[in-house]
Amino acid sequence: MDEQQAHRPGGPPAWWRHGPPWWNRWDDGGERAPRWPWRSTVLVTVVVLVGSSFAARGQHDGRQDLDPLARVLLFVASGLLLWRRRYPVPVAFGTAAAALLYLAAGYPYGPVFLTVAVACFSAVVTGHRWAAWTAAGALWAGHVLVGHWLFRWLPPAGDGPAPWGQEAVVAAWVAAVVAVSELARVRREQWARERAERAQAARRRADEERLRIARELHDVLAHSISVINVQAGVGLALLDTDPEQARTALTTIKAQSKEALGEVRQVLDTLRAPGAAPRAPAPGLARLPELVAQAAGAGLTVEVEGEPPHLPPATDLAAFRIVQEALTNVVRHSGSRHARVRFEQMDGPTLRLCVDDDGPATGTDAGGSGNGLAGMRERAAALGGTIEAGPRGDGGFRVLAVLPLTASKRAKNTTPQEEDR
Repeated sequence: MDEQQAHRPGGPPAWWRHGPPWWNRWDDGGERAPRWPWRSTVLVTVVVLVGSSFAARGQHDGRQDLDPLARVLLFVASGLLLWRRRYPVPVAFGTAAAALLYLAAGYPYGPVFLTVAVACFSAVVTGHRWAAWTAAGALWAGHVLVGHWLFRWLPPAGDGPAPWGQEAVVAAWVAAVVAVSELARVRREQWARERAERAQAARRRADEERLRIARELHDVLAHSISVINVQAGVGLALLDTDPEQARTALTTIKAQSKEALGEVRQVLDTLRAPGAAPRAPAPGLARLPELVAQAAGAGLTVEVEGEPPHLPPATDLAAFRIVQEALTNVVRHSGSRHARVRFEQMDGPTLRLCVDDDGPATGTDAGGSGNGLAGMRERAAALGGTIEAGPRGDGGFRVLAVLPLTASKRAKNTTPQEEDR
């Protein structure tokens, strides 16, 4: 969105919206000290020294010629700018004092004011507004004092009072410098806020992506590992007494492990190539018979009641994962070998999905992380639905999901593969 706006014809340029690339140098924070502005300081020094020499040629009447003292003052005023990022307040007052001494000595007007402008600009954009305003105001007040009172005792000899129009020009120059500095400060603060917001949004997206990956890997692996755990126990128990049944258990383990590896590979392929088309469709309720067969291989009989309606891709994926996790929990935690999956379409329109078992709870765990219910709730909440899970009065356990049949705004903007990650 930001890139589209940045390139939109007639809109502001990208540097005005986000700041020029070199502007981040002003924000050097933390433990790293600001960089030394060597190149800009040398450039300003050359401009001030050369420009003052040219300006002096047109101001022979009533002004002193440039001498070594004048050049020292110009060099000091320019050289102080090298410390403007580390010590903006002293540099602002130092350049103003050097410029005032230069003018009080009767030297020609010229680009010496550029040093004060750069110093005040640095002070304002680094947050020292009072220093910039005070230094600029002190320079103007000193110029008024020299031009209308102290001129009698200061060079050049025989000089008269400065015209008030000249003071108005100096005042306008000071106000323009401070105004431009304030505008830069406001834009700088806005750019800093926007950078912080973009960084926060990036961290939030990364956190959401990590949660999606963890949830999907849990859902993919928990069911298959639980079936493998049960079948491994069966195979070990029957290895000596019933080798044929043990062979069946090992075959189931092989099939489940192959399927789990395939689904994990699909998730990892999506992560390696963001935005690439998935190699396999996202799972949905169309695979429910396959899920029932897998549960049967783990010794769990699943009875399906009702027909699921046509669902949006994101809702279809969430419903499949909820049923998968609920059946996995029955295999791992319930003493019942029978479960019921019921679909009911309600007004709204919403889908009521219920998974029941007859219990009782065994308290055993096949190595799960305990995040299955939390993952189901996250999937339902992302679609605007709800999950209720808890023991029934007759000793069984129920998972009840209510999912909207129309995709929410967030779900519409999320592909099944993105949700599956």
